[in-house]
Amino acid sequence: MSLNKTPFFELRSGSVDTLLFVVKTTDLDALRTELTRRFEATPEFFANDVVAIDVRRLAETSATDRVSLDELAQLLASVRMRPIGVVASPAQTWATQWASSGGLPLLEARDRRGAPKPSEGAASANTEAAAVIEAAVAKTPPPALPMPATIIDRPLRSGQQVYAKGDLIVLGLVSYGAELIAEGNIHIYAPLRGRALAGVHGNHDARIFCTCLEPELISIAGIYRTTENPLPADILGKSVQIWLDEEKLMLEPLRLT
Repeated sequence: MSLNKTPFFELRSGSVDTLLFVVKTTDLDALRTELTRRFEATPEFFANDVVAIDVRRLAETSATDRVSLDELAQLLASVRMRPIGVVASPAQTWATQWASSGGLPLLEARDRRGAPKPSEGAASANTEAAAVIEAAVAKTPPPALPMPATIIDRPLRSGQQVYAKGDLIVLGLVSYGAELIAEGNIHIYAPLRGRALAGVHGNHDARIFCTCLEPELISIAGIYRTTENPLPADILGKSVQIWLDEEKLMLEPLRLT
């Protein structure tokens, strides 16, 4: 039998979607207080989700700006989040040792949100490289046809999840506890009472359209809003479109007439 084939297991390349837990402070008490407040308001929100600990908002090299990884992992576990790795910028040379101290690998995030912005000097130094990249892009063949939309024409019950590599169109009720995930836009022509996560691979141009918005959670490119932040009366239960403006979710009633 070939060493590359076995009936017992396979090794394949792939990707796993995960939330980024972006650490903006090393004050563990402040993190604990805020996480506890959110967990108590929506105890089913995290639901044993896996997360990558993103430390790119912290200082690059200062040892005083670090936090105990073991304590942070325990804190996340207390609110039912499961850390699977650490995301850091290349300049954060301490991150490798910091991650290994807690038995977690360094991961590479597809999005660049949260990464430090280059200085003017660095931007100037990269001008030539940018020109090379631009020239290479100009020579690339036209992009492939867009991914066809996934259409779901049945109601989704609690615990059911649908994933779409392109746009996702749902024609039935999305019940509490159900989850919609799409790399593109999400269109819901029925009440949304569960979760809707659009642009999950960092597509900040993705949008959510819904004819009756009553969600547990809405998210675009990782920026989310839950029921702990009540929707205004002109949005709740109405036809709405949702998009991302920088790091803020914008909600606007749809003008259907």
